[in-house]
Amino acid sequence: MAEISASAVKALRERTGLPLMECKAALTEAGGDEAKAVAILREKGVKARDKSADRETAFGRFGLFAGSDKAAGAMVELKCESAPVAGNSEFIQLANDLAEALAKSNAKSVDELLAQSSPTKAGMTVGEQKDELFNRIREKFEIGRMIRVDGASGGYSHNATTVSGVLVSLTSGTNDAAARDIAMHIAAMRPAALSSSELDPAVVETERQVLRDLAIKEGKPEAIVDKMVEGRLKQFFAERVLLDQAFVKDDKLSVGQYAKSHGLEISKFVHYVLGETSA
Repeated sequence: MAEISASAVKALRERTGLPLMECKAALTEAGGDEAKAVAILREKGVKARDKSADRETAFGRFGLFAGSDKAAGAMVELKCESAPVAGNSEFIQLANDLAEALAKSNAKSVDELLAQSSPTKAGMTVGEQKDELFNRIREKFEIGRMIRVDGASGGYSHNATTVSGVLVSLTSGTNDAAARDIAMHIAAMRPAALSSSELDPAVVETERQVLRDLAIKEGKPEAIVDKMVEGRLKQFFAERVLLDQAFVKDDKLSVGQYAKSHGLEISKFVHYVLGETSA
């Protein structure tokens, strides 16, 4: 049996990030061949990953790739088992790499996405990058929702009590800071739609009827009830519609006014919250 030197074990640990004893055991099994040892460690990592398949992933973050100079923007939900891993710098990098790979490939499924080249790990796919990180952390990673938009975009990822991600698609404009501020507003205020025309018509009609019944109960003249209702609906829209909401950083402006003042035109937005199943 080949004698395994401390320097060889150290080199393998630096290459893989795995504990010294695991590296030594793999080198011993491989007869001192580092390449074979790496393959052994990867195989063991796959087995460990399979065993973790049923574990819950209640933590995570949203990877983002956005900017006015980008051909496309993207957001990917990457989930894990614990808060410390969700804040790990390599986990954050993986989430953002997944988003960049999605933006640049327009992959249609998780499997297609994992087959894309890693933006930061030369010679690796993002799937191999994910497996390598799992092999060191030994915590289950799971890709959830993902979205891609063509053209310029802005984004924001909130990772405090509520973990959420926002991707804003821009028809025009190059102010990335303002686009990020609008995405941040969306994360805080959770609008239901971009504009009043995009709200569910049934929801609007129900609110209209409620307001009409209330006006009649207040004894308002029948001739002005409908006009009053339309006026009161503006407040309903101001609470639920992004472009009509008061901007969180300056409530003298609506979000629509703030966007226009910075040369931005928003075509749509997507807001994901970790743990929820829809936007």
